[in-house]
Amino acid sequence: MVVTLISQTIIIVLLLAFSFGPAFFSLINAAIKHGYKYASLLATGIILSDLFLCVGICFLIHFGSTNLIQDEKNQRFAGILAGIVLIVFGAFYFKKPASKTDDNIEVVAPAPSVLLIKGFLLNLFNPTVWLLWLGNVTAVGKTLEYSLYKMIIYFSFVLGLVLLIELCKVYLAGKIKKFLTEKIMHRVNVITGILLMVFGVGLIYNHYFNQ
Repeated sequence: MVVTLISQTIIIVLLLAFSFGPAFFSLINAAIKHGYKYASLLATGIILSDLFLCVGICFLIHFGSTNLIQDEKNQRFAGILAGIVLIVFGAFYFKKPASKTDDNIEVVAPAPSVLLIKGFLLNLFNPTVWLLWLGNVTAVGKTLEYSLYKMIIYFSFVLGLVLLIELCKVYLAGKIKKFLTEKIMHRVNVITGILLMVFGVGLIYNHYFNQ
């Protein structure tokens, strides 16, 4: 049992910390643009979203209601909604930031609450994350004999590890900030926006046109 849990922990941590989804690119962008402090808030929002989904799915599995997630109509609705949200988020990245050399213009970083909510929603509105957690909880739940208490304790520990890795990524990304010009930063924003919109269009296509 211990060996199985260790191997499952390694797999889950790698999947969550190094999956190149919308949240990943937004996190790196925030680290480069605003630095460690603000990006760490975005990372915290992402992890809180993971915890919310994880605990929710633990309860669904515990009470035998996983059909809510597995239902094709629910997945289709969630996928289309998530695609729209990602496209909207992506569009905001195309706005050219005010130049630091412009007179009477101050570049203001987003409020902490905004970053927490943004990280939470970016992760929450990704159907892939829902299905990933369904698979994780199902696999680990079998090992832990589907004990609700044990599953919540275990995944809280796992997400703590993931948060540490996310903060390390943020720290390293923030270190290159001083080498980037405003022109390069605008390009980074545009690339991030394009990636988010591509993810969004892909979700809409897969859940609506490809049914």
